Amino acid sequence: MSDNKKSMELTFKSQDTEEWIDIVFTRPIGYRWALFFNHFDIHPNVVTVISMFLGAAAGVMFVFDAGTTRGLIYNIIGVLLLAWANFYDSCDGQMARMTGKKTRLGRILDGFAGDVWFFCIYVAIVIRIFHQNIPFTDIHWEWFGLLLACICGFVCHARQCGLADYYRNVHLFFLKGKDGSELDNSVQQRKLYEETPWKGNFLWKIFLRSYCNYTRQQELQTPAFQALLAKIGKVYGDKIPQTFRDKFRKNSLPLMKYANILTFNVRAIVLYISCLANVPWMYLLFELVVMTTLYLYMRWRHESFCRRMLAEMEA
Repeated sequence: MSDNKKSMELTFKSQDTEEWIDIVFTRPIGYRWALFFNHFDIHPNVVTVISMFLGAAAGVMFVFDAGTTRGLIYNIIGVLLLAWANFYDSCDGQMARMTGKKTRLGRILDGFAGDVWFFCIYVAIVIRIFHQNIPFTDIHWEWFGLLLACICGFVCHARQCGLADYYRNVHLFFLKGKDGSELDNSVQQRKLYEETPWKGNFLWKIFLRSYCNYTRQQELQTPAFQALLAKIGKVYGDKIPQTFRDKFRKNSLPLMKYANILTFNVRAIVLYISCLANVPWMYLLFELVVMTTLYLYMRWRHESFCRRMLAEMEA
């Protein structure tokens, strides 16, 4: 293995949680961007902010109907811009691991960037289909399209990505320990929020409040895991036996593929195909039906093995 490849692999979170398409495509490109930005001593958080603008610009391009040559070109530009934003999203994390410039703000911004991208994309799809007919009918999408996009974005998408992110960090916690994971809890975040004064920290307080809600939603979706985590803390404290870690990893590892599907790559590919084929409403249906089904299955599997492990500990 070349030294360059070894250096790049050191910027991965872990082999367990990396998706195939990221390993062979996204991470190598993100790594080169990371080397470029590091050369100019640019902070990873700056790269994250740039990715927000790129993703928002991609959303604007998806407004145009791809049934015309001009509209198709705009959609292709949107695909390229969103792919570029994703390279930067990979780059900022790789930079943070390369340089040690990991910050809580960076963790919050990273999640917020994806929200900005897809908020703009959902708005673009609503505008694009607003006066189009619902398939096989003479009825326009209009406000029904807005309602569908709101359900897909604020309910389905938000929960799916939040839980997928949580499960990956849970897996990293048992694989690498506390320092190798970004597993946060709402109690700690609430305490930090309350201890931070408003004066001179207005935007930071807003970010912290949002992150408190984010972590709380993750915990509410995982009651069995929260019970197991509490039991682990009571029995083992910070010294979790390696045999227990290995057992958890064995149960958690098969679910990482679902966590990866529910984050970006698969969702983006379906979005690209739907928009370029000029049927953007198909993306919304995919989100509502396919992704929600995977989300529910992943959650059921994870909660089930957590209940089993808790029962074994109590026995």
